[in-house]
Amino acid sequence: MINSKPVPTYQLGGSIVINRMGYGAMQLTGDGVYGEVADRENAKKILQAAVAGGVNFIDTAEAYGPQLNESLIADALHPYPHDLVIATKGGFARSGPGKWTPDGNTAFIQKNIEGSLRRLKVDTIDLWQLHRIDPKVPVEESLAPVVAAVKAGKIRYVGLSEVSIEQIEHAEKILPVVSVQNLYNLGNRQWENVLDFTTKRGMAFIPWYPLASGPQKMEEKINKIAAAHKATIAQIALAWLLKRADNILLIPGTKSLAHLEENLKAADIILTEDEFEALSS
Repeated sequence: MINSKPVPTYQLGGSIVINRMGYGAMQLTGDGVYGEVADRENAKKILQAAVAGGVNFIDTAEAYGPQLNESLIADALHPYPHDLVIATKGGFARSGPGKWTPDGNTAFIQKNIEGSLRRLKVDTIDLWQLHRIDPKVPVEESLAPVVAAVKAGKIRYVGLSEVSIEQIEHAEKILPVVSVQNLYNLGNRQWENVLDFTTKRGMAFIPWYPLASGPQKMEEKINKIAAAHKATIAQIALAWLLKRADNILLIPGTKSLAHLEENLKAADIILTEDEFEALSS
């Protein structure tokens, strides 16, 4: 495990400097990640406060709402600060609350890309991610419009989500991949091998559901470390991720200004080597 002192920034694609504590906008939607967020003005304040607090990496997706989340971000933040990176995703069809169906058909991916450009009010998407690989469609077909969009200057960098090492290597034969977004947190490390692969390859690793702190058996250990840092369990979970690998970009989401502030402060917590090892074992 890599457990040096965390660096505060990461260079996405070797060129875009990103603060490693970002923000995931998925919660700024209706129940089941479907429909409009209940309190739109509060949601806009959350996004504005995140940027004011130093966040320059926001993660969204065409499927959040669907589409409504991207429009919300533009309403809250456009015209964007020059250093703000908005990453979006495509490839999930939504038929209702909590319903997610991978759709890698060329026409659907093309529609996702063009729609995201329009809703986000940008000429170029800095990071576009394939939300899921559709098992019914060859990935070459799904990524064909992405390759075309990169060539046209509509997408700068491309990432993948919830993929294996084999799937990453396959996609790399089609186009360069700069990031991977998989489920990973203190309590769920099923994608440990993918994280290590991305670290070696110089790709960003963006864990989704990063705030989970693990099974109950870890509770006493985490509570002790949290008390030593005068921090919350969630903050320790985020601090552990920042120390785990320097290519990890965090995107915790929240609808609360207080929780947003709490999450951002996690970047200031430096775990000792002993604390890190205790949580890692």
